[in-house]
Amino acid sequence: MTTSYQEDDSFASGAEFTDNVDQRESLGKVFEVIFFLGLMIGIFVLALLLFDILGDGLGRFLSPGFLTDTPSRFPDQGGIRPAIVSSILLGLVVIFVTVPIGVGAALYLEEYAPKAWWTAIIEINISNLAGVPSIVYGLLGLGVFNYLLGFGPALISGALTLSLLSLPVIIVTSREAIRAVPDSLRNASYGLGVTKWKTISSHVLPYAVPGILTGVIISVSRAIGDAASLIVVGAVGFLTFDPGLFQRFMALPIQIYSYITRPEPGFASAAAATIIALLLLILALNGVAIYIRQRFSIR
Repeated sequence: MTTSYQEDDSFASGAEFTDNVDQRESLGKVFEVIFFLGLMIGIFVLALLLFDILGDGLGRFLSPGFLTDTPSRFPDQGGIRPAIVSSILLGLVVIFVTVPIGVGAALYLEEYAPKAWWTAIIEINISNLAGVPSIVYGLLGLGVFNYLLGFGPALISGALTLSLLSLPVIIVTSREAIRAVPDSLRNASYGLGVTKWKTISSHVLPYAVPGILTGVIISVSRAIGDAASLIVVGAVGFLTFDPGLFQRFMALPIQIYSYITRPEPGFASAAAATIIALLLLILALNGVAIYIRQRFSIR
């Protein structure tokens, strides 16, 4: 009698479990459709923007001298060479400054720092800094690099300000990539008598490089496309020479802003053409980083 009751009870619970599975599968399909529609809406809006930009600016972008000449006060003349040179220099300085510091900070917090109250405060503040608006970093750069260190409104001030903007993102993503490395790799290395730093440099870092490069791609792309912080630091909208690190500078986002604020109709197509140039520059940098990431993933 007891056995029959248990069998009936297990059968009832099994039927209830089957009903829950069917309900969950149906609910999962509903959310799958909702997420797919959200993806399609985003792609559709992005495609509309790209087609609009290409329609307005492709002719100006392909015109002779647009990428190689200096700006002009006439919308159908001149080019954006100083802005391209400035953006490339800004991106390179950001990479050279933020990658060693960001990866080093992530390694220290994950591999060396003790689990104490002060490390918890540091982690919370780094996560909060990743969401701070860029104009706040611009005000910080204005006070520290322009005035305190005396660089003035030079390209180095803008590059260091963008480095501050990029550091929290690189630290957070690098920590996640390092944390994802299996502990079995570390333990196997320690078991062979390998030192901690040798374990990190030979096993942990190569395994984490793809994830670290993902954070670098995101942060550098954000930095190159940022305008608010550069305006505060002192970027100009018109420049007739290729800038150096300690000279006045401009950038592609500033060039776009300068073009769209002018009332002449021709500057709208020039702004669209500059947007195309900025997109191609970001895609080129992302392509190089993705290629390096894939090489490390294969290895």
